[in-house]
Amino acid sequence: MSEFRQRFDSDLTVGEGPKRLRNLYFLYLIELRALAKVLPFFKQPSFRLYTGRPEEDQKHKELLLDILQLARSFPLHFDETSLFAGDEKEAGKLKTQGLGTALKILFSERQIEALPQSKEQRPSFQLSRQEVVSLLNAFGRISTSVKELKTFRSLLAEER
Repeated sequence: MSEFRQRFDSDLTVGEGPKRLRNLYFLYLIELRALAKVLPFFKQPSFRLYTGRPEEDQKHKELLLDILQLARSFPLHFDETSLFAGDEKEAGKLKTQGLGTALKILFSERQIEALPQSKEQRPSFQLSRQEVVSLLNAFGRISTSVKELKTFRSLLAEER
């Protein structure tokens, strides 16, 4: 608990703790929004998961689609087109590929909506296996952080 307070308490961090928490939630929303938007890409008949076990690939694809459908069911929390609006479009250096992939998805909406329905046509939007894995891993880590944050807040409330 002392570590949590040291990092996030407004008084102990001179107001920086709450900003860190807002940033965590914002990052979570970016990843969640990207997962919701990329659903049509994964629904394509030509998209296949190559897990190394061909007999399980379709089952894993169906599970992935279920997760993405769940992400899509959440209400729209922000408009990503306003993220880097204005004259200055400095997005900074992306430090993780998961976040980079999320942003790639968010800013490729037209290409995702225009995905071909047949296997013969090559889609203009594509994700590499590494991008898919990093996106899902990043969302998993952020989701765990948000869940643990709730736990810490409950413990902190009990202490008071």
